[in-house]
Amino acid sequence: MSAAKESGFALDPRIAGSTLEWRDWSLSQVRLMNDRRFPWLLLVPRRAKAVEWHALAPEDQAALHQETMLAACALAAVFPAMKINIGALGNVVPQLHVHVLARQAGDAAWPGPVWGAGTAEPYGPGEAEALLAKLGTVLEEAT
Repeated sequence: MSAAKESGFALDPRIAGSTLEWRDWSLSQVRLMNDRRFPWLLLVPRRAKAVEWHALAPEDQAALHQETMLAACALAAVFPAMKINIGALGNVVPQLHVHVLARQAGDAAWPGPVWGAGTAEPYGPGEAEALLAKLGTVLEEAT
């Protein structure tokens, strides 16, 4: 049994339904939002019933910060982003998850927020895999 299952962690079905699984980091499950309009990663700490970043144990707070910065740097290295947006809203899905996305002037929601902006456009065959391979290469070179 994995440590995630032992700890009682369960991914919210709404997150699972709108994202693609990519990899596990020391604290977080890293997922790709299934919307090709935006380069967008989601970090979900594998902690049972985690809702707020500030309520995590101090070592988990630090790990989530480091993982968020790693995701932001990888996105910035692969995409010509005008701005890297980072958010942990949780208004719709209370399970703690951190959005990290690369924004560019003229994208489908610019300059407004991406949440609720139009309809998600799922990745086509091979597109998500290619994007994640690029991000993986950048991460391997950085570590």
